[in-house]
Amino acid sequence: MPAAASTPEPRLAVLGPGLLGGSLALAAKQDGAAAQVALWGRRQEIVEQILRQGIADTASSDLAEATAGASLIVLATPVEIMPALAAQLARLPLAPGTLITDVGSVKGSVVRQLEPLFAGTGTRFLGSHPMAGSEKTGLDAARADLFRSQNAACILTPTENTLPQDIERLTAFWQGIGCRVLPLMSPDQHDQEVARISHLPHLMAVLTTLAALRQDATPLRCAGNGFRDTTRIAAGDPGLWTGIISQNREAIIAALHDARDGLGELLEIIESLDEDRLRQFLSAAKRLRDLLPALTATEHAHPDC
Repeated sequence: MPAAASTPEPRLAVLGPGLLGGSLALAAKQDGAAAQVALWGRRQEIVEQILRQGIADTASSDLAEATAGASLIVLATPVEIMPALAAQLARLPLAPGTLITDVGSVKGSVVRQLEPLFAGTGTRFLGSHPMAGSEKTGLDAARADLFRSQNAACILTPTENTLPQDIERLTAFWQGIGCRVLPLMSPDQHDQEVARISHLPHLMAVLTTLAALRQDATPLRCAGNGFRDTTRIAAGDPGLWTGIISQNREAIIAALHDARDGLGELLEIIESLDEDRLRQFLSAAKRLRDLLPALTATEHAHPDC
């Protein structure tokens, strides 16, 4: 078992028992990142499942009950739901010094809406994005080793209002469940980078799936690992991804324009039967992709890049 965090959170409350929320609760219990773990879910049947499977120490569909006495609260809902949920939180008598964060894949809109809600309440918000997940969704897909097994990067997005001790505290928490915390980013910088490394790949997997199969799905009988690997994430929850794309629209549009330009260049090369240009085009992609293992190893050894 991994070493426990040096200073565990006294009480962690996770709001949203999906893949990330459930995995976070399991990881915090297993790795000792929190002394107690509570989960909040909207539906009573989910709450009963949480308690039956021992995913958290306590669970409730009552927000006040789930967050009572929490030292750290993590919003693990779709990003479009977070502002309304945070507004409810801000009206509750939360413990002084409670730190609130999230797991959202978009940060600009989330931070701009959530941070002011907690100003002057004795609680504070600091955005997080642990980059772990799966095309599978829901509590049944949750795993205690999700973050550790994926060597997941976690990005913190402080603002000029963020206290240094909150950065240190949240860094220790994410490291305690197996994440490697990257250098700090502004919310907007986060959205621009994640649009290209996460959101664009998802949409390219969607496009590949549609281009290959929308007119005729018969070629699926020939599918091998290449097609499976390339399109795996296209099986992700359409509702979840609609929210992410809507919230990070401008950065995604810019990335898609670059993808469109690249596709146009590739079409021109193939149509002209220019083998030298084609080899250069493919080689440029290979050189960049080959950076990935070395970059990951470097980041794993040294928490900066």
